[in-house]
Amino acid sequence: MTFAPCSRCLDAASREPSREITRVARAVSLLFAGLFALVAIACSGESNQPTTTAAGDPRPERAKPLVVCTTGMVGDLVRSIAGEHAEVVVLMAPGTDPHLWTPTRNDVLRILEADAVFMNGLLLEGRAGDAFARVEASGRPVVRIAETLDRRELLTDRENPSHFDPHVWMDPILWAKTAPAVASGLAKAAPDHAKEFTTAATQVQERASALDRDISISISSIPVAQRTLVTAHDAFGYFGRRYGLEVLGVQGISTESEPSLAAIESLVALLSEKRIPTIFAESTVSDRTVRAVIEGCTAREHDVKLGDSLYSDALGPAASTAATWEGMLRHNTRAIANGLGGRG
Repeated sequence: MTFAPCSRCLDAASREPSREITRVARAVSLLFAGLFALVAIACSGESNQPTTTAAGDPRPERAKPLVVCTTGMVGDLVRSIAGEHAEVVVLMAPGTDPHLWTPTRNDVLRILEADAVFMNGLLLEGRAGDAFARVEASGRPVVRIAETLDRRELLTDRENPSHFDPHVWMDPILWAKTAPAVASGLAKAAPDHAKEFTTAATQVQERASALDRDISISISSIPVAQRTLVTAHDAFGYFGRRYGLEVLGVQGISTESEPSLAAIESLVALLSEKRIPTIFAESTVSDRTVRAVIEGCTAREHDVKLGDSLYSDALGPAASTAATWEGMLRHNTRAIANGLGGRG
């Protein structure tokens, strides 16, 4: 036996989705409000006698300022300038994709506790929420280091020209230009050591110049006809501009984008036509689309090998040669030069 619902029930059911959406939206809003309230309570309750550094901003006394950084590359730069004069904490573990990163409750706690916060900026940490704004509102420094660079030196997103490419650490000279801004931000948290920070920032720039020379020598050994770098996503634009490589990514600048079949077929045609020997995956990105390109080239009777994995948006594990920003670029240089027929 079957039953036909009455028209009144059908009308009620048709209105239910919009009511449900409204209820969910309210619940989500309350959830986030509750999260930040709990975080604020946790922060204020960590010390029986907190030191008030700004209105409504109680934090425990510390021997050194707490400096919180988002990515490993930012953290490595800040550590090299802060030296022993600050406790530096990096939120993202090696292998974390910053494009997809969302702060955990513990991350939010750390951010709200910090005496200074350093992040890449240029929308790299696009899902980070408003915890950074809360620190800024308290009067503590939040330094978006890539945004301190002259806009004329930045690349734009080919898929979205209104946005800048955030992967500025791939050019050692450009990345080192952010060192004075880092020193300035640290000086606000630890003013007694401002001179040491300025000296360390100069040393960072000197080491970056030496690194740049070494990379130039290796990349120049690649045959001119093979200077095309194809990677999992478009993170190497600054590296390519600096060292004369054509750079293409299977995905766009953000790993949130999805490559179209037409884009993959276009890369297959290019690699096959130029007889490029190697394509590269990355430590933070799935190699699924890279392998699709390799299979496409095989179908065209052009064998493309998968090169050593590159470090693009995150440093390598602590015990690896890519555990620092300089080590990351040296690893990438060796892998690219060797893979494209040069000498790494």
